[in-house]
Amino acid sequence: MGRLAPKEDDTIEKTMLGIGRAARDAAATLALASTEAKNAALRAAAAAIRKHRAAILEANALDVAGADKTGLTPAMRDRLLLDDARVEAMAKGLEEVAELPDPIGQVMAEWTRPNGLKIARVRVPLGVIGIIYESRPNVTADAAGLCLKSGNAAILRGGSESFESSHAIIACVHEGLRAAGLPEASAQLVPTRDRAAVGVLLTMTDYVDVIIPRGGRSLIERIVAESRIPVIKHLEGICHVYVSARADPEMARRIVLNSKMRRTGVCGAAETLLVDGGAEKTMLPLLVHALLAANCEVRGDAATRAVDPKVVPGTETDWDTEYLDAIISVKVVRGVDEAIAHIEAHGSHHTDSIVTRDKAEAERFLSRVDSGIVLHNASTQFADGGEFGMGAEIGISTGKLHARGPVGAEQLTSYKYVVRGSGQVRP
Repeated sequence: MGRLAPKEDDTIEKTMLGIGRAARDAAATLALASTEAKNAALRAAAAAIRKHRAAILEANALDVAGADKTGLTPAMRDRLLLDDARVEAMAKGLEEVAELPDPIGQVMAEWTRPNGLKIARVRVPLGVIGIIYESRPNVTADAAGLCLKSGNAAILRGGSESFESSHAIIACVHEGLRAAGLPEASAQLVPTRDRAAVGVLLTMTDYVDVIIPRGGRSLIERIVAESRIPVIKHLEGICHVYVSARADPEMARRIVLNSKMRRTGVCGAAETLLVDGGAEKTMLPLLVHALLAANCEVRGDAATRAVDPKVVPGTETDWDTEYLDAIISVKVVRGVDEAIAHIEAHGSHHTDSIVTRDKAEAERFLSRVDSGIVLHNASTQFADGGEFGMGAEIGISTGKLHARGPVGAEQLTSYKYVVRGSGQVRP
């Protein structure tokens, strides 16, 4: 279970440029690799993860011990922590990606022109993808697997706190690539914790085609400001649940609790609950008491504070905060239109849900809320590529260009036009 390491006399820039050149060469091979070879590599990597489970958990224990010394928040610690179930989920995720249709070579559309030219729009890989992420070591496996399936080479820069875990995982990916006869440089992990490596990566326009950051606002803002390479943004998840006066009370209770408390440290966790003023005397107390009973801190407006003395006064800052913890802000709004306006003003265009039995109200919400994922009568924690049948995801794109919502293998492709003629010349 060895690891890459820059030679002592190498600078970070030389190391990164070497990684870039190797990735560009690997991308040329992957673009032409057969579906069978890519799937074989994914399945062999999954087998290697299971085989080396103990080594992965040992490496993760080192990361967690180091993070504990830095005072990591409980939510961030949960993101970092691996156990048997999460290691198995990584392996299973790679196998699920292997079962997906190969997007490369798919004909998206085709037509024939009056002059006889046959034109087809065909999916092709993006090329080399740089992925910068924080905390979660499982992203190492997910990102490498999705890039491989879509014929892209990946340069992975995980968070410094997950350094040991990510190296143990990438060693398993390399084992899978070797077994399938594909280049190890198809998935490379930046071999240093030094943040200067990120700065170099963002300037490697000759070698990297797309940058995908996955992390907090400060990381995203830095990358967007410094990158000379196109960026697919995964911004913070300020996710909302709006509960209508026409919602089923028990359904609303279950959805709100799951959206907030299933896992508080994931980007699809609800951070704000909006309750229809028509349900202020009925639904609001039910939901607030359920959250408090689940040991969730509730920060609310005046109407919410009137429900229970344990509710903490909310501030304007709360509406714009991704807690990633057992904290939720609660506000009473005057109907679905005010809920939509609040989400537009304070949301991050990630994931938002409405709970209602009124189909017209639901459709109004679904059509007008401008987020990557909108849901009706379902938990925001379904904001996950695996739950969408994608096997895994690199992140949830909150931008509008190229990809939006869960970014899976298909979203990591571009296309080209293939034109077949029979001697046509343009008059």
